[in-house]
Amino acid sequence: QVQLVESGGGLVQSGGSLRLSCAASGSIFGISAMGWYRQAPGKQRDLVARITTEGSSNYADSVKGRFIISRDNGKNTVYLQMNSLKPEDTAVYYCNVRQWGLEYWGPGTQVTVSS
Repeated sequence: QVQLVESGGGLVQSGGSLRLSCAASGSIFGISAMGWYRQAPGKQRDLVARITTEGSSNYADSVKGRFIISRDNGKNTVYLQMNSLKPEDTAVYYCNVRQWGLEYWGPGTQVTVSS
């Protein structure tokens, strides 16, 4: 089992920045892709960004140029630097990791962007 702990969410004004972190622990051997999803009230959970073990990343079109995903394999941690935040970025952000064909989710962290 993999346990995920997220941190860094909060309330920020439009145009501001936040940095999310997600640390993996437990049976971490074999973790491949790590990423972030988000879910706004009444909407489905959507991919925000994902990064492979080798550092290859992909982003949702809505965050390209504003968000940067990175990871520290030594610390088993994935980060999401969020810049130029907009009210429409308001959501619960979930960390996601893949391991041996399985997926694990963090409990989520709230990000609220005020206009």
